[in-house]
Amino acid sequence: MDAGLAAAFDPPGFHRAAEQCTLRLRRYLDDPEIKGLDLVEPAVLMKAARELMTAERDDVAGYDEGRFHQIMDLYLNTGIQVHSPGYLGRQFSGVVPLAGLVDLVSSVANQPSSFYEAGQLPNVAERLMAEELGRFLGWDGERSAMVTTSGGSMANLTALLAARNRAFPGIWSRGVAEEGGRPAIAISEDAHYSVSRAAGVLGIGEEHIVRLPVDECGRIRVGAVAPILDAAEQRGLRVFCLVASSGTTAMGAFDPLDELAALTRPRGIWLHVDGAHGASLLLSERHRERLRGIAEVDSLTWDAHKMLFVPAPCTLLFYRDGSAAAGAFRQRASYVFDEEPDVYSALDSGDKNLECTKRPMIMPLWTLWSMYGPALFTRKIDHLCAMTVQAHRMLAAEPDFTVLHEPEANILCFRFTPEGLDDADLHALQLAIRNRLRADGRFFISKVHIGGVAALRVVLMNHKITAEHLDLLITEIRTTGSRVLREGAAAGGREDGSQR
Repeated sequence: MDAGLAAAFDPPGFHRAAEQCTLRLRRYLDDPEIKGLDLVEPAVLMKAARELMTAERDDVAGYDEGRFHQIMDLYLNTGIQVHSPGYLGRQFSGVVPLAGLVDLVSSVANQPSSFYEAGQLPNVAERLMAEELGRFLGWDGERSAMVTTSGGSMANLTALLAARNRAFPGIWSRGVAEEGGRPAIAISEDAHYSVSRAAGVLGIGEEHIVRLPVDECGRIRVGAVAPILDAAEQRGLRVFCLVASSGTTAMGAFDPLDELAALTRPRGIWLHVDGAHGASLLLSERHRERLRGIAEVDSLTWDAHKMLFVPAPCTLLFYRDGSAAAGAFRQRASYVFDEEPDVYSALDSGDKNLECTKRPMIMPLWTLWSMYGPALFTRKIDHLCAMTVQAHRMLAAEPDFTVLHEPEANILCFRFTPEGLDDADLHALQLAIRNRLRADGRFFISKVHIGGVAALRVVLMNHKITAEHLDLLITEIRTTGSRVLREGAAAGGREDGSQR
């Protein structure tokens, strides 16, 4: 065997590198500092990364321990510090460390899991987690089904495919033009962009997306739904699916599933729930009421890489009627699909998800569930929701802050609102605060537009966050906002110096 090739695959060498890697990860996890994001200019990072690339092109370069350490340090130091209390900006989570080790095993063992023969335990684990999590849905476990897929966007697209193919059974083979009708979907004004993107992928078209208005908390206004669906029908649209949200991205709002199910069921409209963020509240006795009516929906997207704290991606797509899962894709391929299913191929999911080569993403979740049980997830979810309520109380008590809603989970939107500012100035101020906080590198928060005006947004994903951290964040926002206003006044205009 070629010596360079053999060295790259050398098990003792891998062991030494893995030990060094885990030592660095331990320091990373142990770091007590409050950190958000060290945002490096792309050109600077590009230069640093390029300098770490070997110049060898003709032979296999030898393993350089120093180079590997520098690569690991650069990777860890330039990423969002998801394990720090300063991270309050996005919906992906700091993972339970053991899940990371399982992900390492998955990477080295490399068992694609769309087919049982390629990934035996992952396919069994997928069925076991379907049973475990399915109990929280209130569905018939003998009839329902679950498949894993690479992210919530993919799951939403797959569910819409299943819904469309049920409503238009000939569309897969004949196409939209030959099938007849004008397929349409109904979605919340605050639906995740992946849903409207899926409509574009399916060829439905923006004009065939029926928008449903939301209330001040971001929930679909149920009273407006029936008249809007009637109006769509009068326009010749055939709404085959209504997409509700359980935990919107903007405000963490939960649509009233029971009331929506009562409207869609008589009309024969598929009710899909994008619960990518909020479905995990089903595990909590304190909070599962947010998803009241989940037993009546047709399908559910559930991201385990959000509030079940495993590496991304790991998305679970549930169908109340398991036969619908096979309806999303209607294909035959002799090199993967068995003509005569047997006890092994019965566990294949390749005919039910878009990916042919799919990571065994269920393994970290199943391992954590097997090792720790559901209480691990429940306790963290309850803590994050409680701390978000605490953040709401603290901000509501501050005269120069305005909270924009009561949190339903672990997302909270608010503004720094000193007196005397109009909407345009308030908008610019929130953006400036967010950008400066990000640049300072201590706290990482996000922003969102609510009612056309920017708002600050925190997503509590870290179990280390305390009231003291929240107090520090409030102080830093106030200090930063006041500095922006002083500098803007000194410049005779807004932060960028422009005149009003």
